[in-house]
This record gives sequence, structure tokens and C-alpha cells, in this order.
Amino acid sequence: MIENKTPVVLVTGASRGLGRGIARHLAGSGISVAINYVKNRDAALETVRLCEGAGISKAQSFFAVQADISRREEREALLQATLEKMGRIDALVNNAGHVSHVGVHDHGFNNISTYGNLLALLRQGRIPPAVLKGDGVWAQRFCELALKVSGAVQASRWTSLPDNLGYIYSFNGPHSLFVDTMRSLRVLAVAYSLGQVLMGEQDRAISLLQRLLQHAESTARYNICFGEGGDIYDIRGRTIHEALFNVKNGSFRSPASQQGYSPFSTWTRGLAWALIGYSEEVEFLDSLPEVAFAGMQIGGLAGKNAFLKRFCDTARAVADFYLDYTPSDGIPYWDTGAPGLVKLGSYLDKPADPFNDFEPVDSSAASIAAQGLLRLGLYLQAKGDGKAGERYFQAGLTVAHTLFRPPYLAAAPDHQGLILHSVYHRPKGWDYIPAGSSIPCGEATMWGDYHARELALYLKRLGQQGSYYTFWN
Repeated sequence: MIENKTPVVLVTGASRGLGRGIARHLAGSGISVAINYVKNRDAALETVRLCEGAGISKAQSFFAVQADISRREEREALLQATLEKMGRIDALVNNAGHVSHVGVHDHGFNNISTYGNLLALLRQGRIPPAVLKGDGVWAQRFCELALKVSGAVQASRWTSLPDNLGYIYSFNGPHSLFVDTMRSLRVLAVAYSLGQVLMGEQDRAISLLQRLLQHAESTARYNICFGEGGDIYDIRGRTIHEALFNVKNGSFRSPASQQGYSPFSTWTRGLAWALIGYSEEVEFLDSLPEVAFAGMQIGGLAGKNAFLKRFCDTARAVADFYLDYTPSDGIPYWDTGAPGLVKLGSYLDKPADPFNDFEPVDSSAASIAAQGLLRLGLYLQAKGDGKAGERYFQAGLTVAHTLFRPPYLAAAPDHQGLILHSVYHRPKGWDYIPAGSSIPCGEATMWGDYHARELALYLKRLGQQGSYYTFWN
């Protein structure tokens, strides 16, 4: 491995389009770039040539490296090749065409957390001029374009249902509606705010706001329980990870779960996705004028107030379930129906134990849910429901207080994560189990860490009485 004092960034999907643009911008900022491509070596070599032209230092270097990052062994080979060639990797831009990726349901997480946050920093003037090498207008337009494309692409991944409903279907296929995707509505909201529409067949303009409302109402109907007797497990606020449909006629067929214990228990990160999704989207809808909802009748709902009430009622149901089925410190176990919970006694009446012998906790669910509780609490207080609002807000503070201290806040300087005791996929056994333990514990996940950072920023803004932090401003 060579010694290199120049920062190195690995950019995936950099042979053309946005990836190429990112690589060139990094080159112009004095950074060395490893240019990943999948098939088109000639295009990748053209990116190398363009970066060499944009570079500002002889110490910089650029090279093309082939790898299909959807394959684990090729990802590992990509990292090894980059380290051998350039000696270090300081940052990864996991572009890989995700802005235009038609095969996934998580644009709202991947692209708002990257292009969205960068756009916010650019608009706030918080990117140093030396990095921008200009007034930043080009960079802002670049991010805006990425978010517009992402929102339209995500909204095009669509299954229609009766009653003017429909949903963004999961990577399992058109029959599958994940509760997780409530979080992806962020990108539809931002793209809509930027003036984007989805152009359909015969040049039909499809409103991204309408698709957002349709998806949220479909999720409320089929992935959220309201205690109305759908089945014997229909407990108000319980969430269903996956709803399955007959795509021929749009009829709901059954609940399912990919990452939870069963279709009739509640995977708590899915619960958290619903909680933050409805809570932040109700804030977004509240910021829109009444005229934005004109002509929209979705599942019997029409007008701004009707949608606000539906979103708020759904958020409250989910929040109540979270509080009822989570230990006293606000950290849930990975699934409310996990079979080992019975061995923990009165586990809801005491703090969660990440080192127990029976079932893991999931701190990532808490990182996500805390922000939902806080936002819902402040929204209700602003609308005159002080008692309920205070309850949710204080619960959110309790969760944050627990997360940002041991044993959840990582203390070891060599640990790569921030928030410990997170679970990725318990049914598949993908989580690290340390020696001497019988359950996963001690590891972090990127969604847990990312949402912990958002939570910290949200609380910092509140504490300093700064501008209110939202995903769309």
C-alpha cells in the first residue's frame, strides 16, 4: 500500500452523469478520486481524463476501477484495489446511479440525506467558498436536479389501487407495500416543492403531492392498525411491515413481514418509520396552502384539513403503541412479539437491557422514533392540544436522553459507529453476536447513526432557538 497525503474519495457509478459530475467537482477541489464503473470502461477513462483536466495539484491522482457494488465480493475487491492503488480512502460517495435507480423504494432516505442536506448547507452559505470554487449556484442547481429526478423516479414505482389509492411498491415487487416507505415520501415532498411533476403516458402530468397523499393513505389503511377489528391482532397503532396485494384487481390479500418476527407482531423499526413518517409529513402538509390540495379526492379524503387530521390521527395511534410497548427508557426490543421477551419478566416497566440473554434491543428504532415523538408533540401543542403534545414531546426527550449516553453512545475511539445495540435483520441472522453473548449487541447501523445525528441537530436547534429543522427547508 502506497503512502498518500492527498485526500481520496471513492465515487461509485462515476463513469457518467451525476457520478462523473461529482468526480470532476472533487478533482477541482484538490481531491484524488477513485472512479468506479460497472461495464463501460471507456466512459470511466473519459471521467479520469476530465478529472485530470480539472485537478489543481500534481499530488492528485485519478484511476478507474471496475466493480458491481450489488455483489459483496466485488465491493470488497473495490475497496482493496482502491487502497492498493491510492493508499487511503477518506470518503465514499455511494452514487451508483441511485438518483435514477428504478428498482428500490428508499430514495427518500438515500437522496434526502445526501443531496438534500448538501442543498440545505449550500443555501445556508455553510460550504466554504474555497471548496465551492465559485458562488455555489452550479452546486445548488446540481442538487436540485438530483432531488427532482429522484422524486419523479420514486413516484413512478407505482401500483394503483381502487378508490384513487396506490403505493410506491417495495423491491419485492408490485404486490408489496412496505411501511418503511413512509420515510421515502420525503423525496416526493422535496421534489414537489422544487416544482417537479412526474410525466406519464401521453404526457400526463402526475402530481407528486397527490402520489404522496395516495401512498400515505394506502399505508394507513393496510399497514397501520386502528383497533377496528380487522383481525384478532388489530391493536390500535400496531404496524404491519409488508402488505400484500393482488395486482390484478388491487385487493388486499394478507400481512407479511421481512424483518420482523411475524406478520402479526410488530417489527419496531417499521413502527418507528411510520411514526417519523406521518409526524414529519403532517408538518409538511401544514406548511402548504389550501390551494395545493384543490381537486384531490383520495380514499374519501378531500381538502387540506381532512388530510391533516388523517395524518395526525395515524401518527398519534402509532406513537401510543410505541409508548405502550417500549421499556421505560424508550429503547424498544426488536419486535414486540419476539418469543424470548416472555423470559424477561416485566420488561416494559424497567429500562431495556441490551445485554440480556434472550432478545436484542434495537436502538436504531429509538433513534428514528424519538424525532417523530418530538415533532408530533410540538405540532399538537401548536394546535392547542397541550396535554397530548407534552406527553409525546417528553417521551421523545426521554428516548434522546437514553440514546446519547452509555451503554448506547459509543465510547471506544476505534469503533466506527455512533449508537450501539442496533439490529439490521434478525430473521436472517445478519447481526453480529459477540463472544460470550447469545444475542446480537454492541454494533451500530447507518440508519441508526444517521437519525441520531438528525435528532441531535433537531434538539440543538430547539435548544438554541434557531431555525426549526425540517427535511424540506
